[in-house]
Amino acid sequence: MQHPVSAPIGVTAPNYSDRIGFAQLTRRAFEGGDLHPLREHLLGRIEQGTAEAGEGLDLSLIAQLLGEKEAGLVIQTEVLSFHQLFRTPCAISKPRLRVLALAADIDMGGNTPIDFLLEDSDIELLTLYVVKGIGLPENLPEHDVAIVIASDSEECREALALIEKAAPRWPRPLLNRPDLIGNLDRDKLYRLLAGISGLDIPVTAPATRTQLSELSEAKIACESITGELHFPMIVRPRGTHAGVGLAKIDDAAALKAYLAERQEQDFFVARFVDYASPDGLYRKYRLAMVDGKPYACHMAIADRWDIWYLNAYMAFSEEKRAEEAAFMLDFDTAFAARHRNALDEMSKRVGLDYFIVDCAENPNGELLVFEGDNTAVVHNMDPPAVFPYKPPQMRKIFAAFTAMLSRHARADEKSAA
Repeated sequence: MQHPVSAPIGVTAPNYSDRIGFAQLTRRAFEGGDLHPLREHLLGRIEQGTAEAGEGLDLSLIAQLLGEKEAGLVIQTEVLSFHQLFRTPCAISKPRLRVLALAADIDMGGNTPIDFLLEDSDIELLTLYVVKGIGLPENLPEHDVAIVIASDSEECREALALIEKAAPRWPRPLLNRPDLIGNLDRDKLYRLLAGISGLDIPVTAPATRTQLSELSEAKIACESITGELHFPMIVRPRGTHAGVGLAKIDDAAALKAYLAERQEQDFFVARFVDYASPDGLYRKYRLAMVDGKPYACHMAIADRWDIWYLNAYMAFSEEKRAEEAAFMLDFDTAFAARHRNALDEMSKRVGLDYFIVDCAENPNGELLVFEGDNTAVVHNMDPPAVFPYKPPQMRKIFAAFTAMLSRHARADEKSAA
């Protein structure tokens, strides 16, 4: 039963179903483990009618990890139609804190992978899926602090709207408030961050296929889409992530060829910034902003502009890893110090308690922001034998995240006393 908008929200003992969860299953896949036996076991349980809801959700994730996205989402939607609350047990039998994560019915990349941030902690994770047609329960499960983990994508809009309506009456601290998550949209973030001294973020403008086709045929000028646009430009289909459909377009002929290979009708365009370092290599950084403070997640180095960590092949270069290790070791006194004012102002304007920034440094030494996101994966799965400097850095981020949760929970206890 969905509660009335004006009614106070109560809490009750949680009726959850246990699951293995995102972090453990993803780790198995990342380390080369075979998920097929577990999938067959869970399918057998479902066929026998003995499967719990959490096992069904695990099966959905396994299917997605095995490349069967559509099948996995069908399973997930079916499970969520009759059960919405799930527990990922913590490292100890009596948790110090209970956090309620508010998720949407979307693919495995559409919610913050909070399991990784709480891995091996003394904090118990409850995940409540806010589902279309069902909404929030009349009484929420008992928790110490809540956090919205749904993304800014179109598929999450209804879930975010439902949470936003209930937010003023939430009985516990509510972090990453839903009305702020939408600011991370590609075509909104640049407006939010415009004018910050020492920060460069290109205008990201929506463009229809018709507009780009007319541009490729010289029927319109770049400026008719957005004032600062010119060749070369960056084009990507709207709604895609992880570089899908991303291209640097040098001229009208290249744009025409790009459109011939794509079926999408809506795109984002932005001016291209050549952020190559003096040695000709590109360096792209991922930062975690936790409670207003930046933390280094990784540094990708490659001879191509369209880099992310996997295609930088950091594991195959001792020299690159040494540079990444130095970046992490000296982060507070080097990178973060150089961009302190820009990072501080960005954090204030975004307003979220936790979010991720993909960035670089432009030729003028300014912080070049590519994207803000609340669902990017921050993990501790890289092999320590190859990346010995990463586990301490990841643990630092995880400790900051759990400290943030604890701080809000303590503040709530004091205000209630």
